[in-house]
Amino acid sequence: MELAKSMMIILLTGILTDNFVLSKFLGICPFLGVSKTTSGSLGMGVAVTAVMVLATAATYPLYHLFLVPMGLEYLNTILFILIIALFVQLVEMILRKYVPALYKALGVYLPLITTNCAVLGVTLLNIDEGYNFGESIVNSLGAGLGFLIAMLIFSGVRGRLEKCRVPKTFEGMPITLVAASIVSLSFVGFGGLVDGLFGGV
Repeated sequence: MELAKSMMIILLTGILTDNFVLSKFLGICPFLGVSKTTSGSLGMGVAVTAVMVLATAATYPLYHLFLVPMGLEYLNTILFILIIALFVQLVEMILRKYVPALYKALGVYLPLITTNCAVLGVTLLNIDEGYNFGESIVNSLGAGLGFLIAMLIFSGVRGRLEKCRVPKTFEGMPITLVAASIVSLSFVGFGGLVDGLFGGV
């Protein structure tokens, strides 16, 4: 029971209270670049979630079984980026073969997942927080789902903005950044949710 509660706290924290895009401000590039359409947002969100979980599943054991025993912990960033790049290439090949329309819609932002600081950030955070393997996977899943939800919400906001009359000064990127900040503020309301649901455990 305690294990399930702990896992649920980690998952909800990653999705809502510590959302990587809207709270930690990581992964902003694809967030702003791909969120123009719902389909693009969904595709990018699923791709990032898959890469986060797969990268964590690979980096966690390599860090603890290879880098730590050999005293090479300082190489973790380099190793993690190489592993993330490997999984991004795998996702890219799968999309190119089976979902070419989505592959074309994501464009340059798909290979940029390799340098997406949210993906690298979650793998490093799992180590820094002292999570075990199961907790790391759940945290990565929560971070990915949080990224996906943020992308979908913001694509809806941007869709509404396109139908609004915006002052000329705010057209384009300025109104997009204002809208992003308002969406980010809305997630502040989730701050006490986890404590309220689970009694601060």
